[in-house]
Amino acid sequence: MNSAQIKHFDYIFTGTGLASLMTVYKMLLSGKFSDKTILLLDENSKKTNDRTWCFWGIEESIWNSVISKKWDSALFANENFKRDLALKPYQYNQIRGVEFYNFVFAEISKHQNITFLNEKVTDINELETHVFVGTESNRYTGDYLLNSIYTKALAERQTKYPVLQQHFIGWFVKTTNEIFNPEQATFMDFSIEQRGNTRFMYVLPTSKTEALVEYTLFSENLLTKEEYENEIQIYLKNLGADQYEIIEKEQGSIPMTCYPFWKKNTKRVLNIGTAGGWTKASTGYTFKSSNKKSSKLVEFLHSSSENSKLLSMSSFHKKSRFWFYDLLLLDILHRHNELGSSIFSSLFKKGNPALIFKFLDEETNLLEDLQVILKCPKMPFIKALFRALFN
Repeated sequence: MNSAQIKHFDYIFTGTGLASLMTVYKMLLSGKFSDKTILLLDENSKKTNDRTWCFWGIEESIWNSVISKKWDSALFANENFKRDLALKPYQYNQIRGVEFYNFVFAEISKHQNITFLNEKVTDINELETHVFVGTESNRYTGDYLLNSIYTKALAERQTKYPVLQQHFIGWFVKTTNEIFNPEQATFMDFSIEQRGNTRFMYVLPTSKTEALVEYTLFSENLLTKEEYENEIQIYLKNLGADQYEIIEKEQGSIPMTCYPFWKKNTKRVLNIGTAGGWTKASTGYTFKSSNKKSSKLVEFLHSSSENSKLLSMSSFHKKSRFWFYDLLLLDILHRHNELGSSIFSSLFKKGNPALIFKFLDEETNLLEDLQVILKCPKMPFIKALFRALFN
């Protein structure tokens, strides 16, 4: 195939997950990219509900129309105590994957300069003047590539930065009896058996008989499917669910690591989403972080001249003190995974929920950081600090 047959685009997005779709949607809203051709490539057609995103927020956002449920209250629990968390001024918001995809693709369909192709990317090759992308059936070139295809081996073949997984299976259930409180999400319930890990239940009720019930671990190794599902069954029984119907299932594994993915950025290739280190390393939360970073990315793509863009693509990501805080927590959980329950419990037992959420959103000042951090067990963090300083 000669180069005349290869179609060229200004921007190519490999992978159309949260980060890519947020970025493209904001590019469209800005009205500043109507003269640019954009190609989206993904082997997944994005027509099914493959995940649920949650985030806490104060203000209305451009995603408000796809929020399916909001909670003003959350429950935190372990084997010794339960605490009702009044979230105000925050609300805890839920967005179902398929509703987000439909919302963004409805906008994309109105713009002739954007092409979405359901093709699996097999090859990416950066050249001096462009980026070459191969799929199983076609070849394309672009001025710039925004890549969100996560390469697992990048983080897992090194030893400097711990790599845990936030792994889970969730059931959307409908029970015959009323056992849920639709006004309160269960944020973390550590009252279940820990078995040497950080394990908790996560419940998002939408009515007195309907909820997403999810068994989640922050640990290195995945479990068998049966282990997750047995725990969900036990938990539902303890809640008083006599009979129930499983409406849907979801499962996932989100990498939790401070590995600097952004160092793989080059002149023409920018890694975004989980592949670019956009996921909050200490919690696995992605939505809020991606929302912030996608806005910065759109501004960067628009405001940079072509020459400065080439110089700056590799340095788009900026490391903050919150990255260091996450590094300390992951070091502790990597060495002593059983400490997760006590660390999160100390944080939420007496801490101000709104301040904790502000801290996790990386919006606190240093004084507020200390107010949160000093709630945590001191010795594990002091040891982790010394390891980080001398590593």
